[in-house]
Amino acid sequence: MTIRVATAADAQYADQLCQWYVESAKTRGTGIAKREPAYVAKKMESGDAIIAFVEDELAGFCYIETFDDKSFVVNSGLVVNAELRKHGVGRAIKQAVFDLSRTKYPQAKIFGITTSLAVMKINTDLGYEPVTFSELTQSEDFWKGCKSCKNFGILMENERKMCLCTGMLFDAADKLVQVQVPDFATMVTPPLPIGTDPAPSSETDSAS
Repeated sequence: MTIRVATAADAQYADQLCQWYVESAKTRGTGIAKREPAYVAKKMESGDAIIAFVEDELAGFCYIETFDDKSFVVNSGLVVNAELRKHGVGRAIKQAVFDLSRTKYPQAKIFGITTSLAVMKINTDLGYEPVTFSELTQSEDFWKGCKSCKNFGILMENERKMCLCTGMLFDAADKLVQVQVPDFATMVTPPLPIGTDPAPSSETDSAS
């Protein structure tokens, strides 16, 4: 598996990644903010994204955003190729984007909001803790990203204090947990035929 910082050359994958977001939202039946290919490509060009490949096949993606004069950083838009789930791809990407956030914005608090249990478990391993929305950024730019989520009405009814997502925050500069990246070269388990896996099609972070 190859995991690296995305570049402008990776913009060719933006459409495919955005389609994965749409498919994941439909499969899970929960809120996932919509992303546009142009926005995903912009994150690649700015060096604020992580992209992964397994044997030259696109495996997953995640990007970062900053708010409140870079005092908050969100790791957002985690998505994993449906055929590569449950092999540690999402975990490895989350570790990489977490490290990128710590490198580029070492003084920032790192946060995310998600409905995915898999993402919550990974975040917990990285040192995140569940928090109320009041402890997250109050930037309008962040919360307006939730407008494309099916649960936006719930968020607004609760005056942005709660929703179906769980808020998670990393706020300890000296705490860093390394997650082992699996060696895909040693895996011999054949892939399941298409349509036989009843699990959700991807692991997706719901943060906008």
